[in-house]
Amino acid sequence: MIAILKKQEHLVELCNQISAIDGKERLEEALASTLQGLDLKWTMTRGGWHRLGGVVDGNHAPVASNLTKWVDETADGDLDELFFNYRDSGYFVTQLAGKSHYFTAATGDRPHQFVQIEVEELQEVIERPLIDRDWYPDNLEDFLDPLDYPRLDPEPVTPPFYRFRRIMEIDKLLDGQAEGTRNLSSLRRFFNDWGESSAGETGNFCRQWVLLLRDYQDTYGESRIDAKPITVLHGRLPELPDGEQLTGASLANAIHGYDRLAGYPFAWFFHMLSSKSSNYAVAEAVLRDQMGAYDYLPARDLKVLRRWEERPYSV
Repeated sequence: MIAILKKQEHLVELCNQISAIDGKERLEEALASTLQGLDLKWTMTRGGWHRLGGVVDGNHAPVASNLTKWVDETADGDLDELFFNYRDSGYFVTQLAGKSHYFTAATGDRPHQFVQIEVEELQEVIERPLIDRDWYPDNLEDFLDPLDYPRLDPEPVTPPFYRFRRIMEIDKLLDGQAEGTRNLSSLRRFFNDWGESSAGETGNFCRQWVLLLRDYQDTYGESRIDAKPITVLHGRLPELPDGEQLTGASLANAIHGYDRLAGYPFAWFFHMLSSKSSNYAVAEAVLRDQMGAYDYLPARDLKVLRRWEERPYSV
């Protein structure tokens, strides 16, 4: 097993060198060549998020790369002074429109034994005028990231570029944090149920799911990581079968049809665990069927489902 995390510095440099205009296929190729011995593949891209950007002038030439720091340095956080000094500047506030590209590779036979690389694709775009004479914020936070403010069309200021976010060995993540750490105990069950069900026979977990990772501090000030499974088919699957309306053969056909769309057996169960609890009705309906005359679940899947019935959880 190669020392994956020791390659992080090289991966940072690699992402800085590769042009995002060349596409994620070029990025995948470069990352894979760095992690030789692993079958690293692009798995999914999650977009639609943004971060605070900086300030540009009327010709879109850069004034500052960090809006928060610039406001503090130019006006010491005083909005009255800022608005007075820059009311006729013609400056614009920018934001970084972002996508997260996920690449994964199995490092063992267990579902949680994989490495995940997250690379951000960012592009600085125009968000709004720095000063609008018809609008005055309630406070500094409202000025920096207002909820109710007329946005401009997101005109690009820079070409898109890559920024390395993180590399994570998921088995090490689970081993390295306490059993009771936030949702990781549920995540451990999720991986265990995958391995014991028919879904585990179909290939690597990391080709079907990625983990959305978020850093936070616990009540003792210790750095922790929150992890939520996200299906690579996010947004491309129909709603789960309606457990309140379907039963018997109709329900069996519905869940098997859902599994076919997802590409592996027992998919409905794992997608249920990662969605809203209102969808638990489908599991309850399947369990009622299994107590009656119907027998459309493999024994190993029924065992997992009954264990969930005794002690429900979600991720």
